[in-house]
Amino acid sequence: MGETLGLYLHIPFCRSKCDYCDFYSLAGQDGRMDEYQKALLRHIGESAPLAKKSVVNSIYIGGGTPSWYGEKRLTELLSAVKKKFNVAKGAEVTLEVNPDSVTEKMLRHLRRMGVNRISMGMQSACDAELQAVHRPHTFQQVVDGVAAVREARIRNLNLDLIYGLPGQTEESWQDSVEKALELKPEHLSCYGLTVEPGTPLAARVERGERLPDDDTQANLYLWTVERLAQAGYQQYEISNFAKTGFQSRHNLKYWMGRPYMGLGAAAHSDFGGCRYAFVRDLEQYIRGVLEGGPLLSESEQIPPRERCSEYLMLRLRTVHGIEEWEYRREYYMNFDPLAAKLSEYEQNGWAVRAGRRWHFTPEGFLLSNRLIGELLELQEAATLSNTLEKIRGGELPGNMLKKNGG
Repeated sequence: MGETLGLYLHIPFCRSKCDYCDFYSLAGQDGRMDEYQKALLRHIGESAPLAKKSVVNSIYIGGGTPSWYGEKRLTELLSAVKKKFNVAKGAEVTLEVNPDSVTEKMLRHLRRMGVNRISMGMQSACDAELQAVHRPHTFQQVVDGVAAVREARIRNLNLDLIYGLPGQTEESWQDSVEKALELKPEHLSCYGLTVEPGTPLAARVERGERLPDDDTQANLYLWTVERLAQAGYQQYEISNFAKTGFQSRHNLKYWMGRPYMGLGAAAHSDFGGCRYAFVRDLEQYIRGVLEGGPLLSESEQIPPRERCSEYLMLRLRTVHGIEEWEYRREYYMNFDPLAAKLSEYEQNGWAVRAGRRWHFTPEGFLLSNRLIGELLELQEAATLSNTLEKIRGGELPGNMLKKNGG
């Protein structure tokens, strides 16, 4: 059996654009769906031979709003993937949907095509909060959408929620969580609202609109971690919680540094030792595939030193965390400086250790950007120290540091 691979297909079309969204998604471009489909199908066919030694064990159709793309097009994509790629039996196949664009009939058909996991954008149970960020649905449509998922006999459902929305209070957030729990999803993703530059929400904030502050978001987060644990949801990543056996196989590939291939406009990949991304432009993507024009927006080989940094940045997003001998074995790096710093974090209640494995606590997750930054500085210093020792020992030429900007 070959190396496992995650496959991501990006559908950039939406019914409408939410005020906080900075993903590559387009409203009012439905007339370009057929041409995009033609390009994406060709791209699937051209890319599959590159992965002939890999077994695809997760497929994720994201966006945008894939459910807005239509049952027929989604069926064509899944059929092409199964025909061209080596897809494992029992592969996790996730479809992102919005409640206003999903039906039982659509879901039944897509289940027969292999879709076995639905990720639904609920965001809030409060209609006023949904309207405040121009979500295209109501909470009742969420309830109806979940019923459609269950009637279609799909047994793996994720609901997305956002805390920190305009007008949101501690009480309204707790109500949203409780109402989400009443719908009995197998998985919950709870994200803190981030004001991304260039979005309509950012413009609103610049004009003086106030949002729940960082301390309020922190309180909402810590309450959520505790409440979901009480309800039987295990936190396995900063923002993700699952019933036993329902962790997202595809998303774990990102956090654990496993290979994935992305296809579609703005899709990213980490495959074959190379990280690359396709153009964030619908028309340029279509031309690039169908007419042979420029298609990549970035491409780089990832050196071991950067993989070492990614190990810290990504694994410490999860409760799986990092492990001393795993680190030493994979990257030939001294773990002692990191262990000393992690011990400090442990004393502050920000990290915990089980054997040689470390991970952050919920309080540590809240500070993870800062804490990981400190660990990366220690890693950089250790890398420089290792290089100097090798130069002194004659293993490396003395002008190496100069060549690398040192």
